[in-house]
Amino acid sequence: MRTVVKTVVWSAAGLVFFGLLLFLPAGTFAYWQAWVFLACFTLVSVGPSVFLLIKDPATLERRMRAGQETRPVQKVLVTALFVLMPAVMVFCALDRRFGWSPVPTAVALFGDVLVAGGLILAMVVVLQNRYAAANIRVDTDQKVISTGLYGVVRHPMYAGALIMAVGTPIALDSWWGLVGLVPMTAIVVLRILDEEKALAQELDGYREYMSRTRIRLVPFVW
Repeated sequence: MRTVVKTVVWSAAGLVFFGLLLFLPAGTFAYWQAWVFLACFTLVSVGPSVFLLIKDPATLERRMRAGQETRPVQKVLVTALFVLMPAVMVFCALDRRFGWSPVPTAVALFGDVLVAGGLILAMVVVLQNRYAAANIRVDTDQKVISTGLYGVVRHPMYAGALIMAVGTPIALDSWWGLVGLVPMTAIVVLRILDEEKALAQELDGYREYMSRTRIRLVPFVW
């Protein structure tokens, strides 16, 4: 019951928070791009969350521990992400309000497709790896997952997050919002490097996995 309540409260609070970030700076509720974005994000998130709530509440509980980092570097990086992501959304809403860089309707809808695709990818990762958490930690019974998406890239969840990061600004009617990808990508890269250092030290078999799966994030790039 505790997890159920926490899931409902978490989801409702997130929806309200995102709504405030978008509609207040936009100065209007007549912001269809924001409505579609919120609907897309909510619909894609609810299904996997309900599934985990029924089948594997422990994994869902781990996913809700965002920000509970123990490594100093990760605390700084996560704090930076928690500041940057809302800032990008606010900027996109301001962009839409003042018409700095309007996005064609078809492209904005494609942005929603990217958001949904990135979110689905991240959810699939959670289903394939029950240890995939919002913070970096190694459980006593944890094993290396090297199949599925993990057989393609070492960090598929971050790949999904970056796909969402590309889609979000254009879904919210802002080309200029894509500038936020530069610091966001840098933060993700630094997070991955530090995470791999921790996993190589603490998780048996991870060094061998790294030697077999060379691609960290993007095939043919890095």
